[in-house]
Amino acid sequence: MSVNIAVNVQSSIRIRGSKTLYFDPWQIDEERLDADYVFITHEHYDHFSPEDIRKVIKPEGYLVIPESMAGMMGEITTIPENHIVTVRPGEKREIARLMVEVYPAYNQGKPFHNKRSGWVGYLITMDAEKYYVSGDTDEIPEIRNIKCDVAFLPIGGKYTMDASEAAHLTKNLHPRVVIPTHYGSVVGSPVDGDFFQGLLPRDIRCELLL
Repeated sequence: MSVNIAVNVQSSIRIRGSKTLYFDPWQIDEERLDADYVFITHEHYDHFSPEDIRKVIKPEGYLVIPESMAGMMGEITTIPENHIVTVRPGEKREIARLMVEVYPAYNQGKPFHNKRSGWVGYLITMDAEKYYVSGDTDEIPEIRNIKCDVAFLPIGGKYTMDASEAAHLTKNLHPRVVIPTHYGSVVGSPVDGDFFQGLLPRDIRCELLL
């Protein structure tokens, strides 16, 4: 199975394999209606955009959100209630034959992403590959030993880990491929990706898609 990965902007990610997955779709330029699943990590405007969710999700698609965001779903009226799935950190479950593991995403010593909010990252198994999308997080203890093939990590700093912290986490995770996100627009510089790439061991491939 050939997999196509794109990062639109910030942390707006699309993975196309046997299913098409979106994470935090934002600033989508046209109606696509190709998403079998849309995963939302938290409620900030650059991660939860009802307008962009409507542009990508199929009529029969699934929307997966943190349990703490359940009260916000009135903003999206086009998705059947039984296709909106709420999750919390620590869960592992199958959603319409897709295996989903849920990890916490939060800041340590910064106010932007509080642990009590219950915001999340996702580890998805599709086509015998594991994809970890961390959400907006620091390098927290709960995620340091995740086993994944492809990791999407924020590197912009301020609201999340910076490039150096993300490189340290990448060395622990040791994915086959790492894709940096969350830099060069709202926060961080376009050159952060090159700096991050230069900190990695040669046996971890870094793909710069922003």
